[in-house]
Amino acid sequence: MKIKIATYLIACLCFSLSLEAQKIRIKTGIEVLKEQKFKILENKRIGLITNPTGVDNGMKSDIDILHDAPNVKLVALFAPEHGVRGNEYAGASIDNTKDQKTGLNVFSLHGKTKKPTPEMLEGIDALVFDIQDIGCRSFTYISTMGLAMEAAAEKGIEFIILDRPNPLGGEKVEGALVDEQFKSFVSQFNIPYLYGLTCGELALLLNNEKMLSKQCNLHVVKMKGWKRKMVYADTGLQWIAASPHIPQATTSYFYPVTGILGELGYVSIGVGYTIPFQMVAAEWINADDLSRNLNALDLPGVEFRPIYVKPFYATAQGKNIQGVQIHLMDYRKAHLSDIQFYIMQEIAKLYPDKAVFDNADKTRFNMFDKVSGSDAVRINFSKRNQFEDIRAYWYKDVESFRKISKKYHLYK
Repeated sequence: MKIKIATYLIACLCFSLSLEAQKIRIKTGIEVLKEQKFKILENKRIGLITNPTGVDNGMKSDIDILHDAPNVKLVALFAPEHGVRGNEYAGASIDNTKDQKTGLNVFSLHGKTKKPTPEMLEGIDALVFDIQDIGCRSFTYISTMGLAMEAAAEKGIEFIILDRPNPLGGEKVEGALVDEQFKSFVSQFNIPYLYGLTCGELALLLNNEKMLSKQCNLHVVKMKGWKRKMVYADTGLQWIAASPHIPQATTSYFYPVTGILGELGYVSIGVGYTIPFQMVAAEWINADDLSRNLNALDLPGVEFRPIYVKPFYATAQGKNIQGVQIHLMDYRKAHLSDIQFYIMQEIAKLYPDKAVFDNADKTRFNMFDKVSGSDAVRINFSKRNQFEDIRAYWYKDVESFRKISKKYHLYK
């Protein structure tokens, strides 16, 4: 009996410690805005750009918070990719509608229109942006943010960002800048693939480095307690799916690990299985061989484990496939975006007749190039299928961007 009681007490202690570990350590922009009693929104008609990730630390939606605040007049909502309530799949065109809960007009920014029109902004004094980004250029929320900033500038209204953490932290910068001819909604601005800034910091950079068609009247409501070295787990905040395939905070760490390769649809990257972006597999891959080759590279901070799966949908749906699960053993040491290129390299070594660019659907090369920010990655890699041939190009802009972006750091 004593042993059972002791075991129970230890279990209770462990549970208590686990709860303590989840203690929220920061205040997001919406929390600071509440603390300031919405002062900067008083006597202004507000348009809100948000989605399910826009919540306070108690998980209450910004929509409800601003709608219920006695000194705030929320007059319209604006929907990014996946919609205001998060019920649209990736890439889906969203229609203008009404929000069932508040009755407010919801204007689509992910359909025929990606930039708010003057008509949408009629009767609005300020646009407020609060969406959880994932720190990667090809994730479309920052494109929505930048285009909305341009629209606000053209209309002469204020743009207010309620800042949130970059879940990758504020230190990882990877990838080349975007070539002008490859700018698109998945590479809207001339920034690296991983840019190491919060949305507020990025907005300041876009605004002041003349990356927008017109400079806007920008105000950033800073977080309290966030540090650049923090990844999302360090904040103590709960994670809300940033998109249907970013269900957990850790998924955002893997999005840049396989996301560029995933644009080709040539191998499964786990979208359609339970670990999106955390694996690479195909019917013709031998899991043991690929994991052995990749681990022999001794890449910093990462290990590869053989995996055997049957995807529920998307690439290789219903097929028995095998390959590797990617494990980030030391996140800070890992070069996230490099990993997919090493996987492509080792696939070509093991299966010369399966080299990615010789076999992938060529109609998907355009999207691969847009996400990469240039066709230089594809063209130079395909010559010998070696990461070494693109490494210098991929990192050519990193140090100069670090220097420029440091001017806009709001947090240490």
